[in-house]
Amino acid sequence: MQREIIEKEILRIFREQFEIASPGFDENLAEVYEFDSIDAIELLREIEILIAVKLSRPEQKAAMEIRTINQIVDYVEKLDRSHKASS
Repeated sequence: MQREIIEKEILRIFREQFEIASPGFDENLAEVYEFDSIDAIELLREIEILIAVKLSRPEQKAAMEIRTINQIVDYVEKLDRSHKASS
């Protein structure tokens, strides 16, 4: 999946699921938007839907360190590549 598509989908998820209309790509989501661990769990579910893969426990755990939209996009790109390579 191309980075531009991932960015567009992540922004759509934030707009629809979290009512965050246009987050900055390098803003700390927790500090600026009060994005918490419950939100992160919901985001992981949306990412699973986006890439059509059930994330492993280590993959989920790695996501808990993510703080910005850019980091989310990097994470989804990496997941998408690794899951396509293993299938």
